[in-house]
Amino acid sequence: MTVATINIQLDDDAAQIYTTASEEDRKKIQLLLSFWLRELDLPSVSLADLMDDISEKAQQRGLDS
Repeated sequence: MTVATINIQLDDDAAQIYTTASEEDRKKIQLLLSFWLRELDLPSVSLADLMDDISEKAQQRGLDS
């Protein structure tokens, strides 16, 4: 996986937390941010659609009331 460097603006408290974090914690933050940004590129599903899908699957499995 290639790595790119970006600059983002943060509030002062968040920036201080990041800059004073251990190297291990900074890597965790970078990984979480990377995952979160990738999720923004996925099509979003509304809560109603998600609930309908879960209900339909439950009915198919005989779990309806």
